[in-house]
Amino acid sequence: MTESRKPWNGARMSPDLEFKIANLPDSPGCYLMKSGGEIIYVGKAVNLKNRVSQYFHYSAQHTPKVRAMVEKIDDFDIILVDGEMEAFALECNLIKLHMPHYNILLKDDKAYPYIRVNLAEDFPLVDLARRQEKDGAKYFGPYQGSTVVREVLDAARMVFPIRVCAHAINPDKPRRPCVHHQVGQCPAPCAGLVSKEDYRKTIDGVIDFLNGRYAPVLAELKDRMTEASREMNYERAALFRDRIRAVEAVMQKQKAISTAQADQDIIAVLPHEADALVQLMFVRSGRMIGSERFTLEGAGDEPPGEILTQFMLQYYGPEITPPREILLSHTPPEHDVIEQLLTEQHGARTYILTPRRGEKLKLVGMAVKNLKDEARKLDRRNANSHARTIGALEALQAALGLPGLPRRIEGYDISNTQGALSVASEVVMVDGVSANREYRRYRIKTVEGANDFASMYEVITRRLSHGLDELEARRAQGLDPEGGKFSWLPDLILVDGGRGQLAAAREAMLAQGLNIPMIGLAKRIEEIVLPDEEESLLLDRHSPALHVLQRVRDESHRFAIIHHRALRGRASIASRLDGIPGVGEKRKKAILRHFKTVEALKAATAEEIAQAPGVPEKVAEAVWRFLHEADAAAHPEP
Repeated sequence: MTESRKPWNGARMSPDLEFKIANLPDSPGCYLMKSGGEIIYVGKAVNLKNRVSQYFHYSAQHTPKVRAMVEKIDDFDIILVDGEMEAFALECNLIKLHMPHYNILLKDDKAYPYIRVNLAEDFPLVDLARRQEKDGAKYFGPYQGSTVVREVLDAARMVFPIRVCAHAINPDKPRRPCVHHQVGQCPAPCAGLVSKEDYRKTIDGVIDFLNGRYAPVLAELKDRMTEASREMNYERAALFRDRIRAVEAVMQKQKAISTAQADQDIIAVLPHEADALVQLMFVRSGRMIGSERFTLEGAGDEPPGEILTQFMLQYYGPEITPPREILLSHTPPEHDVIEQLLTEQHGARTYILTPRRGEKLKLVGMAVKNLKDEARKLDRRNANSHARTIGALEALQAALGLPGLPRRIEGYDISNTQGALSVASEVVMVDGVSANREYRRYRIKTVEGANDFASMYEVITRRLSHGLDELEARRAQGLDPEGGKFSWLPDLILVDGGRGQLAAAREAMLAQGLNIPMIGLAKRIEEIVLPDEEESLLLDRHSPALHVLQRVRDESHRFAIIHHRALRGRASIASRLDGIPGVGEKRKKAILRHFKTVEALKAATAEEIAQAPGVPEKVAEAVWRFLHEADAAAHPEP
């Protein structure tokens, strides 16, 4: 193997991979980079031999992202095509199919609602869609919230009589027309009162309306209002007047930005840290009708033109037709090919422009301005998040004099009712964020009565002994300790309580041969109790370090109370079921699991009680009678 083919990680290239590189064809096509059988990158090339071999040249000046990818490649496949445009189309389809890790992938930053029209149906519905699907329907939007969608739909339905129900339409079984037909809002296709051709003409008008072409609709409505007034049909004229106002209300909420009545999409890109932000703004008939923002993860170091290329190829498709003009903030490297591909895919001429002056440049500037504003918000949000998480942990480390950053903090609390049904909670915070999946509940097994100190000793002993056993087993298998249920030991233990609870917990920890930093947090004055220290530590009530501890303590208390209440409810049911003929321990447990609370059981009928596993109808009737006769005896009528 020559030096020029040495991979980035310095490891020897496999003979199969070296053979494939040496025998690449001088042909256009797509290549699929693989690691362990998984496709991690899809690319296109006018000349596969030149493009693919560049990845494995030791002297190539790759970006860190490409270098990391090349280190993982152990195989690749190629697909030959006839030309550059076919390579573009194939690459787009392969990326959408495989979603490779190292490609620029289109993901919504927010889920905006759309208006959906399924033209594959004979009598299409026009309704709200929470997400754009690849289902062949036409989507309009996105809109800035469902309220705006409903306003637009209300205006459309006032102007165009379209169906509002989702009933299946069967010409052989007509339904009775509903009230919407009686008031002129629906042509009643379910009753066979409108043909498919006439209904489709109405839908075509709706589509023009949703595309922002309001002028023809307003002109027709005004003519109808004038005609109705001339005939002195003032009730009908008032109806058209209301429809005109509805359309104008929608128009006023959309910014008029052009007098050319143009249909345009404006797309701008802005690198932001490791990602790239893309702003897409929609102009229809010279009016701004909406916008959407996307985050392309890991694309921050890609050339802006390449980002826009990948965005357009993935965004536009059968469901989303590009407008006549697409205005870009940067010129894509394969401008002519993309323009031709979009034109051929959608059967209408599409122009891709990167304006340098005039009104179109102002539109692009508006999109860039929106991206810069979003970047500033993200920076502030990240700064606030850091201050609340890692920054707060750093402050806590300094305040307590900890040897390292307390990445994993565990909080413990005991809950019981006069010594009965004692339970303990364990809550976990990792890197300043609650790790709900790590939460644990414990039933106290060895302590009789209300003894919080002994209960705390038991739960700390059980948790740490489980952790040490699992840690030893995972290390023997070469596994990461952080992947087990108990093997990731805490950097700091927080006990809800004062010196007594802390002393018991610390004694249990030392008995396991560990010396994990441990504190108590007493709620009275939020004093931090330190082991072997007579004086407590008081932090400023605005301190981020104190806020972290309060969140852990409050969460452990909440989690313990929830568990204790659930156990009390189950115990209450169990006590009510004692002594009922035919209800032994097995059926009692089945009823407990099925109903969970006394209220749910008392509200159930005998038939519903019989639905509990293993409970026959006669036993269910006995349970129902026993519960209700007991209530009647306890609360006799006056």
